[in-house]
Amino acid sequence: MGEANQSRVSEFLLLGLSRQPQQQQLLFLLFLTMYLATVLGNLLILLAITISADSRLHTPMYFFLCNLSFVDTCFSSTTVPKVLAKHVLGSQTISFSGCLTQMYFLFEFADMDNFLLAVMAYDRFVAVCHPLHYSAKMTPQLCALLVTGSWVTASLNALLHTLLMARLSFCADNAIPNFFCDVTPLLKLSCSDTHLNEVMILTEGALIMITPFVCILASYVLITCAVLRIPSTKGRWKAFSTCGSHLAVVSLFYGTIIAVYFNPLSSHSSEKDPVATVMYTVVTPMLNPFIYSLRNRDLKGALQKVIGRKTCSS
Repeated sequence: MGEANQSRVSEFLLLGLSRQPQQQQLLFLLFLTMYLATVLGNLLILLAITISADSRLHTPMYFFLCNLSFVDTCFSSTTVPKVLAKHVLGSQTISFSGCLTQMYFLFEFADMDNFLLAVMAYDRFVAVCHPLHYSAKMTPQLCALLVTGSWVTASLNALLHTLLMARLSFCADNAIPNFFCDVTPLLKLSCSDTHLNEVMILTEGALIMITPFVCILASYVLITCAVLRIPSTKGRWKAFSTCGSHLAVVSLFYGTIIAVYFNPLSSHSSEKDPVATVMYTVVTPMLNPFIYSLRNRDLKGALQKVIGRKTCSS
């Protein structure tokens, strides 16, 4: 009889980051600016690398960078356009199927970011620690295999968590205190037993996230050992500077994800969690082009040529 009175939720309300009109205006401009910067920065990188005739830009590092730029653009596009549309149209609702679809792509692109960061760290490890064997080890076949394997694993993991969420029932409260359909607030809203979902996030999900993170740390420990053996102080500083930039993004990406997801549901806050999610869904994809690419001389030259062509043609 109790279950007969339970009506299945057909849509959710995305409450966003603030309910104050003035703050919403400011957040709209902030999200719009960051989204345009993300799309423009990552698309310029893709364009510069793909059309460049410079052989230095057709190496494994830039192949992985192209994939990272594509993933970051898709990652940001999964959430931010919905935020902007909500402000323009004045609608906070998202359908149940739309919510699951958004969650699927969030999982997939977050996992891809995770895997690509690890693959890029391995690429740097081979380049620094085994420079003479770099071409023999980082073959086009291996690079394609690493990226393809990452896509397959990310898709399967996203499908698993989406199907686990789809089996749950949502009965009364349908307000999500976030700007997108995140797994943690959805589990809190469910009137079903969420124990299996929580166990899978803390085990299988943790394995998916922590394994690449450990690979990144191991790669940089070995890189650091190799760099310390370089007699030139300038050479050491250059290598450490590159590692520092990468590790800054890694720390930002993993730190926010661990803080949001790998804690018991009871410890989560409806005020702090949305702010943390902004860091890895919006800020990190925006910063990646600047940190990984715009400090790179080869890529800077390619970008200047692309912008020069656009200016001349116009």
